[in-house]
Amino acid sequence: MTQKQNLLNLNQADLSEFFAKLGEKPFRTKQLMKWIYKDHVFDFDQMLNLSKKLRETLSEVACIDFPEVVSKNHALDGVVKWVIEMGSDNHIEMVYIPEKDRGTLCISSQVGCALACTFCSTGYQGFNRNLSTAEIMAQVLIANLHLKSSGKRISNVVFMGMGEPMLNEEAVYSACDLLLDDLAFGLSRRKVTISSSGVVPALLRMSERVPVSLAISLHAPTDELRDVLVPINKKYPIKELMKACDVYLNAGKQERHILFEYVMLKDINDSNEHAQQLAKLLKGVSAKVNLIPFNSFPQSDYQVSSARTIEKFQNVLFSQGIRTMTRRTRGEDVDAACGQLAGKIKDKTKRSDARRN
Repeated sequence: MTQKQNLLNLNQADLSEFFAKLGEKPFRTKQLMKWIYKDHVFDFDQMLNLSKKLRETLSEVACIDFPEVVSKNHALDGVVKWVIEMGSDNHIEMVYIPEKDRGTLCISSQVGCALACTFCSTGYQGFNRNLSTAEIMAQVLIANLHLKSSGKRISNVVFMGMGEPMLNEEAVYSACDLLLDDLAFGLSRRKVTISSSGVVPALLRMSERVPVSLAISLHAPTDELRDVLVPINKKYPIKELMKACDVYLNAGKQERHILFEYVMLKDINDSNEHAQQLAKLLKGVSAKVNLIPFNSFPQSDYQVSSARTIEKFQNVLFSQGIRTMTRRTRGEDVDAACGQLAGKIKDKTKRSDARRN
């Protein structure tokens, strides 16, 4: 039996091609996308401006399938965390962070993560597989449906959940197409952000492929320290990463900036010397630094830097002309804070088993 095509896997260009193969006119693409992304109708029989014959054909060859929501938890500060079933005893997590002027949805791109950053709960859990475009888009639709009744909205989407987006390029790019498409979510390029730990070849491709915002998980100003905190640095050291960042900043016709993320770890990367090194590294770069107080998880021995240390670190960057902000910890009481997303992962790398032993 031929497997049905999940239409959430298709961006506008792919969906147009899908309808062309069915012998349908191009306007069907617009009709179907409106039903899915604007009206939140997922049953072909209820798409009444489609012909009966087309509805029957779609029911035979296509589907609009969602993964199951296992749980939904509300933090005291308004943050919402969903745990979503991804089959084969795997779960992912996504988080909604409300602010006065926006609502940010933090979505996952992989089941687990293969990069093993030592301060990240997801990295500790190991890696199982990439998510499809449909599984990525389903997260946004699920959140939209859940938030609709409370009058909340999604104004920003960030690929900062579980996984390294640049190790799942095509699915992430296709999802970005839909997030930016006026027929789907219609977000501006500045409202969609891909965060990467520094997969340099993929970053070079991304610079030309999707015009969204870029965040770099830097976390250390030197190769010696970053090799420990972000092991992919051994393959793509800081010098190569910064060259890729320069390519991104100069690609396209619109002005671009980069957000450099820096987790604050007590007595590890938070000294005055580290701040000076970071300022030197970013001098002349169109960028902003986001200092992130470390959020603990059971398997970690790291501790968060003190508020005073973070303030002093920030002041050094300010004094060198580096735009800097300190991220406020959100959703910690439901393990929804940055670095805490873990889900439930059947680890194929066996890394988590090795750590336990």
